Amino acid sequence: MSETIIRPATQADAEALGPLGRQTFIDTFVDGFAIPYPADDLAAFLDASFSADTIRAKLNEPGAAWWVAERDGALLAFANTGPNTLPHPDARPGHAELRRLYVSKAAQGLGLGTKLLAVALDWMEANTDGPLWIGVWSGNLKAQKLYAAYGFEKAGEYQYPVGSWLDDEFILRRG
Repeated sequence: MSETIIRPATQADAEALGPLGRQTFIDTFVDGFAIPYPADDLAAFLDASFSADTIRAKLNEPGAAWWVAERDGALLAFANTGPNTLPHPDARPGHAELRRLYVSKAAQGLGLGTKLLAVALDWMEANTDGPLWIGVWSGNLKAQKLYAAYGFEKAGEYQYPVGSWLDDEFILRRG
């Protein structure tokens, strides 16, 4: 088994990023946190968020950046940043947002989330004109603790749609 590498994502990763994102979302929020998403809402969200076409488009989004953690040709985790989209009165599109930090169930505990977060934060700081932003599910205390260790503080709340279901989310800010 070779070492895990972290590298920028490419268009060639789109086919693998979709299933990785889809399964990580299910493992984390459906199986792990037992959020009772209605089946139709969950299916619509997963299809819209993690299709290969959606991922390809997001990889080309101006101002966005993606990284993957890969070992032996398999993707284990990824991070995605881009122009801020969080609904906070102080947030601007020119600010950077960590949009996703997903680590597969099989790769939990390897430190990949922390490594990807560090890479993403370095990029965000170099490519923004303001504070850094993160949206995090209100019940994900482990993620909130990780982000707090990197200087993020709660700045607000909003609801994130999963189909017509609305998750209660916290808006975190650093800077």
